[in-house]
Amino acid sequence: MTNSAAPTFPANDKAAQPSGSRATSSSVPTRPNEQHGRRLTAAFEALEGFPALAESQTRLIAALDADPIDPSAIVAALETDLGLGLGVLRVANRLDTTSAGRISSIAAAIEVVTPPSLRVLAERTRTVDYFDRAGSWGREADAHRRHVAAVQTAIHRIGAILGDVDVETLSSAALLHDVGKLVLLHAHAGYPEKVLPREATPEERIVAERRELGVDHALVGGVLVRRWGLPRELARLVERHHADDVDRDVATLRLADLIAHHGHGDEVSPQALMRVARSMGIEAPQLRGLLYDQAVPTQRRARSAAPCPLSGREMEVLRRLAAGRVYKQIAGELGLSTSTVRTHLHNIYGKLGAVDRAQAVLIAVERGWL
Repeated sequence: MTNSAAPTFPANDKAAQPSGSRATSSSVPTRPNEQHGRRLTAAFEALEGFPALAESQTRLIAALDADPIDPSAIVAALETDLGLGLGVLRVANRLDTTSAGRISSIAAAIEVVTPPSLRVLAERTRTVDYFDRAGSWGREADAHRRHVAAVQTAIHRIGAILGDVDVETLSSAALLHDVGKLVLLHAHAGYPEKVLPREATPEERIVAERRELGVDHALVGGVLVRRWGLPRELARLVERHHADDVDRDVATLRLADLIAHHGHGDEVSPQALMRVARSMGIEAPQLRGLLYDQAVPTQRRARSAAPCPLSGREMEVLRRLAAGRVYKQIAGELGLSTSTVRTHLHNIYGKLGAVDRAQAVLIAVERGWL
C-alpha cells in the first residue's frame, strides 16, 4: 500500500449516530412526490450511519497489526461489510490522486488509503455485535453481510467457469447492490413485508416495488452510489442488476444474486436463472453445478492487493496456458498466430519474473490473478 493524502472520512462514526426510526410524514401538507422525495432524502442521510459488524472491525485491526501487514486479510475484512467497505471506497475516491473517482474495488482502494488511515476508519465506524443489535441498522447489518458474502461466492464460482470476469469490481458491486433496499426499508413503513408479495421471486418483487412505491431498489441504489461519488461503473452495475438487456458484467452480478437467493431458500424462477446463464454462455449442466455448490462453504483464495501487471490479452493467454492448452490451441481460440502467442508468453514471463509456464501460472495463482 502506498502513501496518500490525509483522507476525509464519511460521517459514520460513534459520535454521530443517526436515529433508527423510519421516516414519517411531516405535519405540514406536501404533495405526494415531494413527500416521497423527502422520505428518500431522509433515508439517504440515515444510511450514513450504517454500522460495521464488530467482528469485521476486529479482523481489520488484527490484519493491520500483523507483521508484515497482510493485504488479503484486509480485503477479506472489508469486502463483505458495508459499514467498512463503503467507507474505504468513499475515502479512496475522494483522495487527491490520479485515480480519484475511478477506484471500483476494495483491493484498489487499500492501495491508496494508508494503514493508519484504515485504522482511523475502523475505530471511528460504529459497530453492532451479533449478541447486541440495539440501535439503528443492527439486524440489517448482519443480514446484508450474509447476502453479500453469498453473492460474492457465486461471482467467484462464475468467474472460474468463464475465466474473464472482473471479480474485484463485481465483488464491490455485490457489496453495494442492495443498498436501495435499505433506503426503502427506512423510507417506507411496512417495507418489505406489507409492500411485497410473500414467496415472490426477485423479478416479481421488482415489479411490486415499482407498482407500490413508484421506484425499485436497484434504481434507488444506483442513485445513492452516484451520490457517494463512487465510479460510474459501480453505479451502473447496481442500477442494472435486475435488467434483462444487459452486458456480461451485469449478467454476472444478476446470476450471482439469483444463485445466492436460491442458496438462502428464497423463491427463484428456474426460467430466469437459465435465461441469464445462457446469455453468458453457461449451459444447464454448469448452472446445476453452481446451484448445487452454493450450499457448500468454500475457502476463497487469498488475493493480492497489488494490481496485475498483465494486459487483458496476456491474461487470456495465461488462463488458457493454466488450463493445459498448447500454443496452437491458444492461437486458434484467440484468433492469433502461434508466433504472437509466443510473444505474449515471453512478455508474461518477463513481467512475472517466471522462467517457464508452470512458474508463471503458480505466481499468478498465488497472487490471486488466476
